[in-house]
Parts: sequence; C-alpha cells; structure tokens
Amino acid sequence: MNKVLIVVDMQNDFVNGCLGSEDARRILPNVRKKILEYQEKGDTIIFTRDTHDENYLQSQEGKYLPVPHCIYGTDGWKIVDGLAVENCQYIDKPNFGWTHWDTKNFDDKDEIELVGVCTDICVVSNALILKAIYPEIHIMVDASCCAGVTPESHKAALLTMKSCQVEVING
Repeated sequence: MNKVLIVVDMQNDFVNGCLGSEDARRILPNVRKKILEYQEKGDTIIFTRDTHDENYLQSQEGKYLPVPHCIYGTDGWKIVDGLAVENCQYIDKPNFGWTHWDTKNFDDKDEIELVGVCTDICVVSNALILKAIYPEIHIMVDASCCAGVTPESHKAALLTMKSCQVEVING
C-alpha cells in the first residue's frame, strides 16, 4: 500500500508556546509513534508549518486571532523537537488549509492520513481540501494523534470529517 502521512502544524507555538495546550502536549507520544511507523515502511511523510510574517496582526486571521504565532524563522515556528525525521518534506502554509495539494500529485497513493493540531482548524481544513482534490483516495484522521482548541471543538471537527467521508480512527 502506498501511503502518505501529513503531520499538521506540530510546531512549538501550538504545543508549548503561546497557543499551546495540555491536549497538544498529550498527543506528542502518539504522533511520534505514528511518524516512526511510516518512516519504517518508507512511506511519504509531510510536515505542514503554519507560517506567518511580522505583519500577522494586520492580516485577516490576525484580526480574529490577535496572538502573533508561528512567525517564520522563530522558535515558535519550528517543528517540536523529536518529531522530524530524515527524508520528510515540509510545506509552509500561510493559512489554515494548504490549497496546493494538487501539486503533490498523490494520484498514485492509496491512503493519506492526517495527524496534528488543531483538529478544528487546520486538520479539518486540510482533510476536506484533500478529499475534494482526491475523492478516490482513502483519507483518514487518527483522533488519538490530534488535539483541538477545546475538547468540544475537537469532537465537532471529527464529526464534520466523518460526515464528509474522511475516516476517523481511534476516536
């Protein structure tokens, strides 16, 4: 089976930093284990990085979430220590969902799995974009490797993904 793991925004600011949470820290061992499973099998691993510039507060997102975070090149922008592995790829995305998944040409893939944060913002956005671009590829999310802004919004996002034919496992 030809698989892809997309690790969504497991960056310092979302785990231990200004937008970090206990739920995000709690999933770290599960995410690390999942990454190692994919690495052992030689599958594709892609990390997305929420990426903003110094003018973040003037952006549309910054007006709704006035907390500077994931500013390019800062410690908060970096992937949490211990997650990145050799031969992984990185995508710097300026908003919730990366709209260029079609450039990855996943047509030869059987399955795309997403893990990371925040379930209710970036994970759901990317899962639904992928489902729209690749409707015949099995898209799945591992709930035990995801954390939302709140437990309630995490659960709501999982239900939304399920209703859009994204398989939710361990949830």
